[in-house]
Amino acid sequence: MVHANGTDLYVERRGGGEPLLLVQGMTGHSLHWGEPFLAALEEHFELVLYDHRGVGRSAPSDGPFTIADLAADALGVLDVLEIEHAHVLGISMGGMVAQELALFAPERVRTLTLGATYCGGPGARFTDERVVNTIAMALLSGDAERKIRTGWEFNVSPPFATADGNFERFSQLAAQYPVALDMIMAQLQAIMGHDTSARLAQIGAPTLVVHGSADQMLAAANGEIVAGLIPGARMELLDGVGHLFFWEQPERAAQLVREHAVAARA
Repeated sequence: MVHANGTDLYVERRGGGEPLLLVQGMTGHSLHWGEPFLAALEEHFELVLYDHRGVGRSAPSDGPFTIADLAADALGVLDVLEIEHAHVLGISMGGMVAQELALFAPERVRTLTLGATYCGGPGARFTDERVVNTIAMALLSGDAERKIRTGWEFNVSPPFATADGNFERFSQLAAQYPVALDMIMAQLQAIMGHDTSARLAQIGAPTLVVHGSADQMLAAANGEIVAGLIPGARMELLDGVGHLFFWEQPERAAQLVREHAVAARA
């Protein structure tokens, strides 16, 4: 546990090499990265994993917050660990946090990888109303397995969702630290207020945008918008892959992050 930006956050460090800060998405905690993805990364980076305020093993949180507040948490983690600058990988809501971090503290970000994320503004597409309503009904049902399964089915592609063993592996992790409904709503409120579209041109860090073409949570068009607004950003579209692309293609996702870091050193 570290005390960062006024709150106590759970942090892990593993691997060796240049630091890579991993920022999870909505309701995600450090276990949600999945061991195959982390194992492929830790051979090349010192991984810094943390749980958002009120999530996983971090301290409970009350009151509303913004994406910028969560970015201040991330910066606080780097400060406490005395990491001067790091590669930053943000997924979904974590990608929004990473955008704000790169804008607020550009000198701390070596490279930026934004996965399956959204910037708000003109043309941006939020989650389809049908998907939102189905997930909301599952959350309100009180049925823990239904909540996890519904989220799973919308976060990965249909072939991956039904393949033997995939849901079982995910559900074992997801069930360990369930997120309270009020925290889910607080995160959703923060996401709804997120709009960096007019500021993304200020990002100077080498940026890679990764998106699955079958993403049902945030359509791939959002990734194209983000990549188009950040100077020099490159878009990598993974064909037939859902929102949790690092679960569906962990080796490929880790390879993209590694190659992006190497290219930035050249």
